[in-house]
Amino acid sequence: MSAEMISMPSAPTSLLQRLEWRARHAVNTTVSGEYRSAFRGRGMEFDQVVKYQWGDDPRDIDWNVTARLGEPYRKRFVEERDLTIMFVFEDSPALQFGSDGRTRRQTLLETAALLMTISAINRDRVGLLYSAPGKSWFQRALPGRKGIMRIAATLLDQPAPSLDGPTACPLSWPFVKKSATRGSVLLWFGPFAPQGMPELWRELQQRYQAVGVRADDPWDVELPRNAKLSAYDPLAGRLTLLNTASSAERAAHAAWRERREEYFTEMFPRSDDRLIVGNVDDPLQSLIAWFHRHRHGGARA
Repeated sequence: MSAEMISMPSAPTSLLQRLEWRARHAVNTTVSGEYRSAFRGRGMEFDQVVKYQWGDDPRDIDWNVTARLGEPYRKRFVEERDLTIMFVFEDSPALQFGSDGRTRRQTLLETAALLMTISAINRDRVGLLYSAPGKSWFQRALPGRKGIMRIAATLLDQPAPSLDGPTACPLSWPFVKKSATRGSVLLWFGPFAPQGMPELWRELQQRYQAVGVRADDPWDVELPRNAKLSAYDPLAGRLTLLNTASSAERAAHAAWRERREEYFTEMFPRSDDRLIVGNVDDPLQSLIAWFHRHRHGGARA
C-alpha cells in the first residue's frame, strides 16, 4: 500500500475551485456550528457535568447523575483542537451507475471533496484510504488547506475502475486502526452491497465516530416500468439485462433493495451515522440537511 502523495493534479482543479467557493459560502452562512455538532461526539473531551437546559443535546445526558440527583444533568465537553477526519473511499465498479446523467461514483466523489473542503475550512486534519480493484493507497492525515486540497484533487483524479475487470476492493481495517488516532471521525464512502461484517468493524465503531456515505439513484428506489435495459450487477460483477415488465424482475429488485437497507442499517445502527446522497440531488444541500439533523437531535433509529 502506497503512502506517497503525488503533486496536485490539474484536471480537477476547476471543479475543486467551484466546490471550495460553495463550501466557504455554506460555512460562513449555514454549516459551521452544525459541522462541529455532527463531528463532535468522538472529537470532544469530557469537561464536567452541568444541569440539562432546554435545547441541549439529549445524547449528552448523564443518566447516573440524573438518577442520583433527581433532575436531568448532562456531560459538558470541550472541543479538541486537532480533530482528524479519515476518509475511506471504496471505488467499486458498482458505483458506476446512473440513470439520469450522474453516476453514484460522481456523486460520492463530489460529496467527499466538499467534506474535505469544509474540514479544511474548519482547520481539521484530513487523511484518505483509497481502494479500487487491484489498487489501494493511503495518505496520512494532513492539516492545512494546501495539503487537504491536494488530497481532494488526487481523489477526484483517480480513473474509474474497469467494468470488465476484477470487482473486489479490499479495505484493510487493521491498517486503519493503526493509522488513525482514537477519537477520529471515519467517513466510509462506498456502495454498501449486502455482504459480511468487515473485520474489526464493531471495535472500530467504538474507537471512532464512523459514518457511512452512500449514493442512491432513482432506479435504486424503483425501476422504470415496461423497459428493457442493461445495468451493472455488483454481486455478479458484470452487466446484466433487465426486463422491468417482468414481475419476477421487479420482485428481485425489491428484495435486493430490502437487503441493502438492512445491511446499511446493521453497519450503522444510528440513523445519524448514515448519510445518503441522491444522484439527482445537490450534494452540498444534502450535506447541509444532514448537518442540520445532527444539530437538532436527528432521528435515533
